[in-house]
Amino acid sequence: MKINKPKFWEESNSLIPFFLLPFAFFFQIILKIKKTITIKEKFNIPVICVGNIYLGGTGKTPLSILIAKELKKIKKKPAIIKKYYSNHIDEHLLIKSKVNCLFLNNQRSKAIYNAEKKKFDVAILDDGFQDFSINKNLNLLCFNSEQLIGNGWTLPAGPLRENISSLKRVNIILINGKKNLEFEKKVFKLSNKIKIFYSRYLPLNLDYFKNKKLLAFAGIGNPNNFFKILAENKLQVKKKYQFPDHYNFSKSELQSMIDISKKNNYQIITTEKDYYRIKHYGFKNIKHLKIELKILKKNHLIKEIQKFL
Repeated sequence: MKINKPKFWEESNSLIPFFLLPFAFFFQIILKIKKTITIKEKFNIPVICVGNIYLGGTGKTPLSILIAKELKKIKKKPAIIKKYYSNHIDEHLLIKSKVNCLFLNNQRSKAIYNAEKKKFDVAILDDGFQDFSINKNLNLLCFNSEQLIGNGWTLPAGPLRENISSLKRVNIILINGKKNLEFEKKVFKLSNKIKIFYSRYLPLNLDYFKNKKLLAFAGIGNPNNFFKILAENKLQVKKKYQFPDHYNFSKSELQSMIDISKKNNYQIITTEKDYYRIKHYGFKNIKHLKIELKILKKNHLIKEIQKFL
């Protein structure tokens, strides 16, 4: 039931990645061939790509939502573009609840054309850094300071979709968490034109969960980042469960956690993404932590983005 990212992806001294390097090299060769032969499509509206090279859990969707909101403030009409995956309904519902400008399609290019037809004037790709069929005006990559690039290897030897050298295609990097000068040096060695910003998640409804014993669960890219937020805010987590990203919870699995919580007088807490995935079940005793993305020097970031529009 629970298949999580292997621990060796975050360990620099593990020998396991070396046995997987032939597969990693093979996949990167395929990626380079795909990049070389793919013809890029250009569009009538500027395209901002909010992507990553670390596999999942870097905060692309919250950033895409924030950028959309900020562009609306300056009289732009942004569209958030996502490739349609049936198991990503959580992100679809989350975006629609925040900005309601989501365009979905099996091909991102078709979603952009649909946005153009409806007079949207900026396309924000939520994911798509590795989609070489789209000509992007701006590449913005997300990282979490807890993982950054993990052990530094590409899939399956490590958690990276592409080698760190791919940062040469990047304009802006947003790191959620603590400042990391060592990582910044690695970035600037690849390109001194990259602008680096930092962000953090600000919990909005902590008071509801204070002085309560909690059962926490998360099915996101990096569940431990969620658990860390709870710990940093001194919430009493008595039991926790972690699941793979976009996990399809069954009603019985949720009921099992509810039974445990009732038996031990626990309040159940989960992430906002997980909440939208299970909302249709109607379990009123499962609550979620509401968070807001706070970007340091946000106005400076928006001005940098405007340069590419």
